[in-house]
Amino acid sequence: MNELNLIILFLISVNAIAYILMGIDKQKAIRHKYRIPERTFWGLAILGGAVGALLGMKRYRHKTKHRLFTLGMPSLIVIHIILIVYLTY
Repeated sequence: MNELNLIILFLISVNAIAYILMGIDKQKAIRHKYRIPERTFWGLAILGGAVGALLGMKRYRHKTKHRLFTLGMPSLIVIHIILIVYLTY
């Protein structure tokens, strides 16, 4: 497996984890159970899982009232795109 395939596999994985955790955290919020720390979502997003976190926010209607999330996740996606374009060329 070459480096590009590993990077793509990593990005798919981190986005899937962010998406799934957003759903789990929503269920925990509904049941008033111990929640997943926000820093976990931010860590995954910074590592490349911002798309998964944003899709999870939209799908589960979770953290959509948090300005930091509604503005931060799309901003991270733009930053990641710029970084990918810069590193590619």
